Amino acid sequence: MKERGPYHLPAQSRAQTRLYRTRSGRMVLRALVRPGVSRMAGRVLSSRMSRRFVPRFAGKHGIDMTEAEKCEFRSFNDFFTRSLKSEARPIDPDPARLISPCDSLLAVFPIEKDSCFTIKDSCYTVSSLLQNEQLAAEFEGGVCAIFRLTVSDYHRYCYFDNGVKGENYFIQGKLHTVNPVSYERYPIYKTNSREYTVMETENFGKAVQMEVGALMVGRIVNHHGSHRFVRGEEKGLFEFGGSTVVLLFQKDRVEFDEELYRYSAKGYERKVRMGEAVGRRRDRG
Repeated sequence: MKERGPYHLPAQSRAQTRLYRTRSGRMVLRALVRPGVSRMAGRVLSSRMSRRFVPRFAGKHGIDMTEAEKCEFRSFNDFFTRSLKSEARPIDPDPARLISPCDSLLAVFPIEKDSCFTIKDSCYTVSSLLQNEQLAAEFEGGVCAIFRLTVSDYHRYCYFDNGVKGENYFIQGKLHTVNPVSYERYPIYKTNSREYTVMETENFGKAVQMEVGALMVGRIVNHHGSHRFVRGEEKGLFEFGGSTVVLLFQKDRVEFDEELYRYSAKGYERKVRMGEAVGRRRDRG
């Protein structure tokens, strides 16, 4: 397995701190999360005039444009959802290794009976995440892996194994930023729009993959309904905004390094890239 990426404590921007921790900021936030504001922002970012934002954004966030398939974009969203050259994100070939579905910061948590997994002082149960108690019960004793994308990450995501999936389930919610500073007042997975599907995979059994939208646009674009998929195949993309992918695994299906569990419990996240090995199949003897 390749060398592990470094661990990070989530950064908290000054603007987002003001937005969530001050009275005036929360008044602005209530206006920002209105559906009409989000739609208007989406139209602006998909317009030709938004192309002028691309060079400054790419430079500010250190985005390597040599990885992109093209260098001319119709709009800012065209740039944000850009495809990369296939060699830029090689897929680990060992089917026993769990690959990251996206570029992100990764944290993992055990799923125990009636417990919450904590992310920067906020608690989330699997049933509140899925809004389905019966399905949530099937993952008791398993693992929740949270892949948090930042604005500088590649915003397309893939399937982590071969298998089949059902239809997508969409849960409407208010769009709040995925930056952990928001957790103190707004439990992110209870208020964000999200979409998930149940999968039957060859190497990791029954699993759930969920995509979570973010403040302003945060649009989730999944390519397939019911579908037979292969490892590394593109599953979908996020339009502008920080976003998150969540994977749920059943008991005794996947193993992660104990170090990753320890760091996650302390609030750290590990930098990973789409296609790299982040865990491994747990062989059932």
